[in-house]
Amino acid sequence: MPGIAWIGEADRRTRPHRIPAVTAVLAGTLLVTGGSVPILPALLNRVTTIAYAIEAGESRPGWRGGEIPYSWGGGHDDVPGPSFGTCAGYRGAITPCPATATRGLDCSGLTRWVYRLAYGRDVLGPGNTDDHLRRLRRIPAAVARPGDLVFYGRLGRHAKTHHVGIYIGGEKMINALRTGTEVRIDPLSAIGDFAGYFRYS
Repeated sequence: MPGIAWIGEADRRTRPHRIPAVTAVLAGTLLVTGGSVPILPALLNRVTTIAYAIEAGESRPGWRGGEIPYSWGGGHDDVPGPSFGTCAGYRGAITPCPATATRGLDCSGLTRWVYRLAYGRDVLGPGNTDDHLRRLRRIPAAVARPGDLVFYGRLGRHAKTHHVGIYIGGEKMINALRTGTEVRIDPLSAIGDFAGYFRYS
C-alpha cells in the first residue's frame, strides 16, 4: 500500500500530502462509538475506501495503478472505468482538446466507477451529472457522510449540474476536477456553485 507519493520535485511544492487509503479512512471517516461500532453505513465506508485508493494510485479492476488523469468524457464506456474521452462539447482551457488521446476519467466517470466497484454493479449508469442526479436523493448537510456525492450547478425542476465529487468529510471531496489534473482531493469550495449532498439508496 503506498505511503507518500510524489511525481516530481516541482510537484512536491504544490501537491497535497498523500496517505495510505485505509489509514485515511480510519482516521477521517470511520467514526466509532464505544470504541468498536461503526456509525457510517458499510457501503458508504466502502465507497470512501475505494475512492481514497484510486486517488492514491492503487490498482483497481480496469486500471493497473498510478495517477488517473482527467479526460473529458472519460469513464463513460459500456463498462465503467478509465477510458479515452471525447472532444464533443469540450470547453477546457487546454487546447487542442487532449481527451481523445488521454485515458482517464471526468467527474461523473469517476463517481460512476467508484460506485460500480463499491456496489458490485453500475448503479449510476451512463450519462452526465444530471443523469446521475436522477438516481440519487438529496440529503441535508447535517446528515451527509463520507461516501455521499456532492454536486455543483443548479437544482430544481430543470436541474443543470456540471460537476460531482465524492464527499470524504471535513468539507473535502475526491474528484476529477478539470483537464490538466489527476483524480485528487479538493475542498468543497474549489468550485463556487455548490448545489448539495446526495445519496444513493
